[in-house]
Amino acid sequence: MQTLDYFFTLMSPYSYLGHEPFLALAKKYGAVVRFRPLRIMELFAATGGLPLAKRAPARQQYRLIELQRWREARAQTLNLAPKHFPTNPERADRAVVAIVRSGADPSGYMAATYRSLWAEDRDISEEATITDNLRRTGHDAERVLADADSEAVGQALHDNTAEAIDLNLPGVPGYVRAGEPFWGQDRLDLLERALASDRAAFGTR
Repeated sequence: MQTLDYFFTLMSPYSYLGHEPFLALAKKYGAVVRFRPLRIMELFAATGGLPLAKRAPARQQYRLIELQRWREARAQTLNLAPKHFPTNPERADRAVVAIVRSGADPSGYMAATYRSLWAEDRDISEEATITDNLRRTGHDAERVLADADSEAVGQALHDNTAEAIDLNLPGVPGYVRAGEPFWGQDRLDLLERALASDRAAFGTR
């Protein structure tokens, strides 16, 4: 059985666009998914990435075209300029780790949170939004949030970020199979080829 590490932040539009297709791909090949939220600004700082507002105007404008292309291709609702973006996704991301620590599947909560930001104009940094998304997807919100605020969960985000940096992932979403990183939801076709063939991982040496 193959294992896939899924690096993301719930604030990322591309993580949102790739979420359901990635999970469907993992299910198709019977792969185990490890959910690895990270601190995107720390990843950018280590890999040369820039927050959206600091990117060159040409890159900002091209991003809008790409989002429209992929919104159409994925048949997803996506607001190009949501009311609460950028925002601080830390607590929403921490909730994913807490759900996993409880032994439950976080994917439904993640999908609800992605939609909250990119389709429903809600602020995913607000406790009310996080609580609502947890409850609507079958989780004990109070218990999840209590664990989400723990040092252990904060350490998990730190460790996930450090590992993504070590793996040379420039951004999110990042999917890692056998140590080989695939950056971007537009690389899912290449990930599928690797899963289908079960080939040896490509590396830098």
